[in-house]
Amino acid sequence: MRKPIIAGNWKLNKNPKETAEFVAGIKGKLADATKVEAVIGAPAVDLQTLIDAAKGTDLKVASENNYFEDAGAFTGETSPKVLAEMGVNYGIIGHSERREYFHETDEDINKKAHALFKNGVTPIICCGETLETRKAGKVDEWVSGQIKAALKGLSAEQVASAVIAYEPIWAIGTGETATPEQAQEVCHLIRETVAGLYDQTTAENVRIQYGGSMKPANVKELMAQPDIDGGLVGGASLQPESFLELVHYED
Repeated sequence: MRKPIIAGNWKLNKNPKETAEFVAGIKGKLADATKVEAVIGAPAVDLQTLIDAAKGTDLKVASENNYFEDAGAFTGETSPKVLAEMGVNYGIIGHSERREYFHETDEDINKKAHALFKNGVTPIICCGETLETRKAGKVDEWVSGQIKAALKGLSAEQVASAVIAYEPIWAIGTGETATPEQAQEVCHLIRETVAGLYDQTTAENVRIQYGGSMKPANVKELMAQPDIDGGLVGGASLQPESFLELVHYED
């Protein structure tokens, strides 16, 4: 059985003080870690505070981005090696906002995945289509192409341990949400793509999140789908109360 994983993605929100206050608000209240894995992805400037505050809890920590080199003359970038040394558990890569605003390519995302694995950090690899792509009937071609490019050169063992987040771009921060059936259809496509690239065992082990406006009001419906193993959550992860509702969706 794949363990559900609810991961907050704070984007460019919260300072270190607010980060510590958030963790104080969820301490002792997280879901049973044997049932649901709780993760917060925070801006790089908040990561050390988050790691320190999360000590002694079951909360896991994710970076929101990383470079694909460990060190060098890359001003302003974040080293995956240093993230690992700090104690970061996961690295979010390929988010649609990184692709759109910072012009990240599929090749960049693949290189970042390799860099994270090399340093013992588990990637959360994002994929998803625009409304135009969906209307053109090219969702399958687009998403499977992103998956094939992102996983290039990774071993079956690495992919089985990874997390893939399906985020329909038209449903991010818009209040729009894919129906459970739409989300399930694409998450199933992702699993089938992994099976085609590797094998059925690898596909059955990789965890797939839904990442488009998941919130307490729709989490149960989405999580009831057979190929949805969690959520990559934006706005609903910013407040302790709503984040706790998400990780306690089974209660």
